Amino acid sequence: MKNYGKVYLVGAGPGDPGLISLKGLACLQAADWVLYDGLVNPLLLQHTSAHAERTCRVASGDGRALPQAEINQRLIDAAKQGNTVVRLKGGDPFIFGRGSEEAAALRAEGIEFEVIPGITAATAASAYAGISLTHRESASAVAFITGHEDPSKPESALDYKTLAAFPGTLVFYMGLHRLPKISESLISAGKNPSTPACVISRATTPLQQTVTGSLAELPEKVEEAKLHAPSLIVVGEVIHQRDQLAWFEQKPLFGQKIGITRPAHQAGPEISKAIELGAQPVLMPTIEILPPGSYEEIDETICRLDEFDWLVFTSVNGVESFLTRIWETGGDCRCLSNLKIAAIGSSTAKRLESFHLRADVIPEEFRAESLAKTLKPLVNGKKVLWAKADRGRDILPVELTAAGAVVEELVVYRNVDIETFSEDNITAIENGDINWIGISSPSIARNLHRLLSKSESAFAQIGKSVRLASISPVTTSAAQEVGLTVSAEATEFTWDGIFQAIVDAMA
Repeated sequence: MKNYGKVYLVGAGPGDPGLISLKGLACLQAADWVLYDGLVNPLLLQHTSAHAERTCRVASGDGRALPQAEINQRLIDAAKQGNTVVRLKGGDPFIFGRGSEEAAALRAEGIEFEVIPGITAATAASAYAGISLTHRESASAVAFITGHEDPSKPESALDYKTLAAFPGTLVFYMGLHRLPKISESLISAGKNPSTPACVISRATTPLQQTVTGSLAELPEKVEEAKLHAPSLIVVGEVIHQRDQLAWFEQKPLFGQKIGITRPAHQAGPEISKAIELGAQPVLMPTIEILPPGSYEEIDETICRLDEFDWLVFTSVNGVESFLTRIWETGGDCRCLSNLKIAAIGSSTAKRLESFHLRADVIPEEFRAESLAKTLKPLVNGKKVLWAKADRGRDILPVELTAAGAVVEELVVYRNVDIETFSEDNITAIENGDINWIGISSPSIARNLHRLLSKSESAFAQIGKSVRLASISPVTTSAAQEVGLTVSAEATEFTWDGIFQAIVDAMA
């Protein structure tokens, strides 16, 4: 038997990255090589370490188009090299997705494949627009129809007379550019011109737009709205439900594009929160978290943890780096049995809990000044170990030393500034295509300023079309010191607080 790899044809859903199936996600995580459609949300690639390439069967922004035959061949070649291959397709692979052609090509070469169904655009788009495609009072059937037939066909294969008489909901895929022809053909075949209809553009994403009207007037309304592909056309009485059931477009940050300045590998919770609120997260890390240059000092300190009375963490990264190193050197949480633990805030305390540790002290305000104030009465004559980054403010050691503590600082990770934003990020800022940027530390604020200063037009947008939301007064001050305008400030000093500050500012 030839030592070929296996290909998974995975449906990614129509746009919202949360709509991929658990099985599809597992395939991504196990993949060696990913070939993904142009319409697939690239945020899904956060779940894979595989080599990933984008395909587009029509000319994309860079002017390139990849023919279907070439896509088939690339899948075959990758599998023959022994790779686990994921072909990540928008919607469902077998519903207007040409997945069956890819499967047939693989079968012809003797390559094993598996099809992982996805949520097709029609069901997702209608649900996110507040429309149930079937309803016992108005539609007992639904028909999925392509609005973009094979251009080599001599004439349309669609029987508009049958479609006009269909006793249910009609859904046309990929028909935006042919909407006037579709509308005219249905009406000519006997469909009532006043039949409710709508077009849903960029469904399940923060860019979703829905235009409703009668079948006769819909083409003109859609042209006025300047809708973009991908779009779906829905025709039928079920459109009336939208007045009561629309929900997605009413989310508090719907349509907002929010820059996430955290390190990319740690931005998962912020991506999820932005999507939950209806916003489009834009990854634009300003710093990178790296291990220390040497573990010698850390390992030596771990060997004498019994000398200390308190262990203090002022970041999630400090918890992750230090406790992971204890495990790697053969220890576990029993090494900390003699210590009380302080955490600067709820996020840091939550990361401790993942190591089955509880913080003894969490200040009311998640900042160094508040943590120092809370610890002062508790540390007189005590020895304190602070697991920290290689840079940061010295409020904590100064205040605790003044209170009679002996403070030892231990660098357990490094904050390294990103040297440049991606060209896409800079262009988006220059064009005002980013609505908000969240800044979650003074160092991030300062580095954001440095990165923006490389483009005068990008810097000019800050505080105008692009607004900044700060995690705390200290971060706000750092931003203002370097000339950045802050438009919103969190009252809870977490990323959730940043999002709430943006919600409040938008309200």
